[in-house]
Amino acid sequence: MNSLPAFSGARISGCWTLRSDGSGGCEGSLDRLLPSVSTGLTPRKRTTSQCKSEPPLLRTSKRTIYTAGRPPWYNEHGAQSKEAFVIGLCGGSASGKTTVARKIIEALDVPWVVLLSMDSFYKVLSSEEQTLAASNDYNFDHPDAFDFDLLTHTLRKLKQGKSVKIPVYDFTTHGRQKEWKTVYGASVIIFEGIMAFADKELLKLLDMKIFVDTDSDIRLVRRLRRDITERGREIEGVIKQYNKFVKPAFEQYIEPTMRLADIVVPRGGGNMVAIDLIVQHVHSQLEERELSVRAALASAHQAQPLPQTLSVLESTPQVKGMHTIIRNKETSRDEFIFYSKRLMRLLIERALSFLPSQVHVVQTPQGEDYEGRAFHGKRITGVSILRAGETMEPALRAVCKDVRIGKILIQTNQDTGEPELHYLRLPKDISEDHVILMDCTVSTGAAAMMAVRVLLDHDVQEEKILLVSLLMAEMGVHSVAYAFPQVKIITTAVDKKVNDLFHIIPGIGNFGDRYFGTDAPPDWSDDDMDEPSY
Repeated sequence: MNSLPAFSGARISGCWTLRSDGSGGCEGSLDRLLPSVSTGLTPRKRTTSQCKSEPPLLRTSKRTIYTAGRPPWYNEHGAQSKEAFVIGLCGGSASGKTTVARKIIEALDVPWVVLLSMDSFYKVLSSEEQTLAASNDYNFDHPDAFDFDLLTHTLRKLKQGKSVKIPVYDFTTHGRQKEWKTVYGASVIIFEGIMAFADKELLKLLDMKIFVDTDSDIRLVRRLRRDITERGREIEGVIKQYNKFVKPAFEQYIEPTMRLADIVVPRGGGNMVAIDLIVQHVHSQLEERELSVRAALASAHQAQPLPQTLSVLESTPQVKGMHTIIRNKETSRDEFIFYSKRLMRLLIERALSFLPSQVHVVQTPQGEDYEGRAFHGKRITGVSILRAGETMEPALRAVCKDVRIGKILIQTNQDTGEPELHYLRLPKDISEDHVILMDCTVSTGAAAMMAVRVLLDHDVQEEKILLVSLLMAEMGVHSVAYAFPQVKIITTAVDKKVNDLFHIIPGIGNFGDRYFGTDAPPDWSDDDMDEPSY
C-alpha cells in the first residue's frame, strides 16, 4: 500500500474505550490476532447492522437508479483489473466510527460506496451463550465473538468486485436473520468495527487504515445516553458493564491496534481537516485505477475471422425482408415495432436451441411411448440491458413459461466515452441458471461486456450465458468473444463497420428511440442504453 501523506504515523491522545452490552467469556486460541492478547473481557451490542450503498440516487416506486454510474472495473480481456479501494475504520465503542464513515462518503461524492459494519459478523450463539447474553454476561467485545473467517471471505470477494451476501445480526435474539443482504458493485468499501485491525488476514485487505480516537469520557457519555434512552437500561448496569468489559477490552485489544493505523483521527466526525486529507488520498488512488476499455476495444481484434461461438440466424427471404423494413429510415414506428417483434421471436427460438437438453420419454394419448427431449438445467433466466433490451422480454416470455427476468442499466459517460453501470436487479440464486442476456444492438461490445462481467460477478457460469441481439457489428462480436470465449452469441445479422461515433454501419439507427418514439441525442452510440422511459 502506498504510504499516506501528512497523517501517516500521526498519533494523538490515547483513549480508554467503552464497549456495549454483553458480558462473559469468549476464550480460546488467538494466534491469528496481530496484537498479542490473552483472555480479555468485553461486551458489545449495537442497535443496527449496516451495509449500504450511498451515492447519488434516483428513486421511483419500483426502482433505485444511480445517477452516477460505476465505470469499468475490468480490462478489454474481460478480466478484473481494478479492485475496490478498502478503508478500514477502527476505534473504541461510541468513538464516532460510523459518523466518520458517513462524512467520508459525503465528501468523496463518488458512486457505489459500500459501508460494511463488523456488527454484521457476530457469531451465532450456542444455547449456553444465549443464556449468558440474556443476563448481560456474554462478552461481545472479545475477538472470539466475531466470525473472522466469514468476514475475511466476504470482504475479499467484495474487494474483488464479486456479489456477496451479508448476514443480518439480530441483537434481540443474538442470532442471524434468515434473509441476508446482497451487496455488489463497490468502488470504495468503508469497513468499520471495534476489531477492524485485529486479524492478520483482514489487515491485508485494507488499502487505508484509520483509527478514530475520541476521549474516553465522551465515549462513556455517548454509551450512557444510547443505552438508557434507546435500550431502557439502568445507569448502574451500563457503568458496571463498562468497567467490567468495555474498558478492559479497549486497553487489551483495541488501543494497541492504533499503531497499525495510517491515519489517527482525533475528535471523530468533527475533524474535517483529517477527513479532507483522507478524501484527497482516496481520490488520487481512484484516479490511478481508471481504465479505458472502449478505446482498447476499438483497436483490437480487427480483421479476425468471426468466432465459432457466434450463431447468425439464416438469412432467408423472410429474415432479409424484415431487415429491409426495420433498417429503412422511412419505416413508420408501427411497422418498425411489428417486424422487430417478429425478428425477436425468431431470435429467441434460435437461442433456446443452444440450451442443454436430454432424452425424455412420454406416453401419448394412444398409449404409445414417444422419445423426445427436455431442458436439462435448473432454470432459464432472462436479463435485459435497459432500455432497448427490455423490448425483447415479451418474446422470451412468449416461449418460456414463468421465466424470471432481471435488468441492467448501462449508459455511456459522455465525458469519458466509457460505459457505466447505473442499476441492476437480478433474480435470487441466478448463479445456478442458464441466462439469456438481451440487447437489441451491439457495436463495440462495451455495454455487453459490462453486462456479462456483472453476471460473472454474481457467479453465473460463463458457458451458461447466451448473448442475443438483433444486430451486431463485427467489432462487438470480437470484443465479447475474445473476452468471454465460452459465451454463446446469437444474432440475426452482423454488419462489418463501426464509424467514429460508434454507430453500426449500415446499421439500424438508435433502436430504442425508433421503438419508443423518442428523439436520439446527437452523440448517441449503438451501445448506449438511453434513459429508461418508465
